[in-house]
Amino acid sequence: MLSAAAAERNKEPILAVLRESVNTGRPLQALEISSGTGQHVTHFAQALRNTVWQPSEYDRQSLASIEAYRAHYQLHNVKPAIHLDASLPYQYWGGIQTESLDLVVNINMIHISPMACTEGLFKGAGAVLKPQGLLMTYGPYAVNGQITPQSNVDFDYSLRQRNPEWGLRDIAFLSSIAQRSGLFLEKIMDMPANNKCLLFRKESLV
Repeated sequence: MLSAAAAERNKEPILAVLRESVNTGRPLQALEISSGTGQHVTHFAQALRNTVWQPSEYDRQSLASIEAYRAHYQLHNVKPAIHLDASLPYQYWGGIQTESLDLVVNINMIHISPMACTEGLFKGAGAVLKPQGLLMTYGPYAVNGQITPQSNVDFDYSLRQRNPEWGLRDIAFLSSIAQRSGLFLEKIMDMPANNKCLLFRKESLV
């Protein structure tokens, strides 16, 4: 059971956004892409008992940690974690069917992965979400080409030093990618530690 300090800090504020944004009174099907340690999905599943969660990860060590959290908490509404490469088409996402999900959640992946993962995330979410389904992403972003405050500027620089394909993405740019897959930016919510939640709604392209 790996533990990330950031996940411990942000899991409750993100849960509050989910409660506000999703009708949690009815049964829902949710996919978390890039579940990390498993702290988020187990926290959300304990609070939102009507939602069945599918955790997923690319990193094998993280997959083992998610399974350890599942075993520890014995949650009936968390499925076994699947290996998922967000850069691949949804047909390779562990058998998830088109228009089968109410919610897709992606926390702290977009800025620490190649652009192909972000493009795949939106394309895949556009396929697997039901009409009016919701994609929620969380992390630090640039706004209108500007990164603020200085701590985020420094963070972006450090990411790009580690890997030139990483870095904070601009919200307007993400919105334009999302629209190609029928996902429209509905809401931007300021979060602690200079992060944001972006809420994308699946609408018909007609």
